[in-house]
Amino acid sequence: MIEFDELHGKLVLKLVYYGPALSGKTTNLLSLHDRLQQEGRGELMLLDTTEDRTIYFDLLPFFYVAPSGFRIKLKVYTVPGQVRHDATRKAVLQRADGVVFVADSRISQMAVNAESFANLEQNLTLVGLDIEKLPLVVQFNKRDLPDVVLEAELRETWAPTGLPVYMASALQGQGVLETFQAAVEGVLKSVDQKLGLLERYQVDQSAFVQSVVKTI
Repeated sequence: MIEFDELHGKLVLKLVYYGPALSGKTTNLLSLHDRLQQEGRGELMLLDTTEDRTIYFDLLPFFYVAPSGFRIKLKVYTVPGQVRHDATRKAVLQRADGVVFVADSRISQMAVNAESFANLEQNLTLVGLDIEKLPLVVQFNKRDLPDVVLEAELRETWAPTGLPVYMASALQGQGVLETFQAAVEGVLKSVDQKLGLLERYQVDQSAFVQSVVKTI
């Protein structure tokens, strides 16, 4: 579902942070906003309820211009984790080019994570996206808390999926950039295979990723 304007030489990509309520999706974006260079980065938009939870999405656009003049905008969103906002989650997922699934590492949240991932699979199908073809990265957040599942156990559980898995503490800023970079690389690789960005528009994957992930 790539938003591609060949006539005007521009491309808009969409990366969605998905996961259960309070798993740290918005904290990931806040950390990215604080650490990434301001040049080429847009403003962060937050829409919160009185309960201080995101009810729609957070948008953090990044811009890149290739030597050919071809422009790429990468928009980064989160979805609300609360069950009652499922319609909003589907709306945000539409036309997604990649997903970061943010799970809560605590032992008590494993069933919630599984339920949320099943919801992701279901909603991707409903909006016409194939989870087997969509770039997807899994992040286990809140590693700074004491009651978390062991990393070795998580990796063993997720190894059969073949998905990239990262450990993180978004609150401490750990693992945030690594997760984001893996997702960006996956998205651009997928799009390049479809559109031939390097051959047709001189969009070098490494240069693009370095530009987007460059820190202050």
